[in-house]
Amino acid sequence: MVGQATTTPRTTTACRLLGHRFVFAAERAVMTWRCDRCTTVGSKEYADPADAARIAAGLNAPSAGDLGRRAPLIGLFPLRIWHRWRSRAR
Repeated sequence: MVGQATTTPRTTTACRLLGHRFVFAAERAVMTWRCDRCTTVGSKEYADPADAARIAAGLNAPSAGDLGRRAPLIGLFPLRIWHRWRSRAR
């Protein structure tokens, strides 16, 4: 079905604590993702192959500016504290 995502929610302890590290790819009109740390996989079918490729490329782009705000709960906890302290100082 177009537009419906499927996932397999098997995760390891590393993914639960440190956060998933997803890699996105597009093959024709289907965008797929997998976690580098565990067996979590998924896919989503789009109506247009160009949409699937564009979205996969956008999701693979590094987002260094949001690292402190979107840090995993435990793995990057010191970064969260530093980011919160820095935003209050401004």
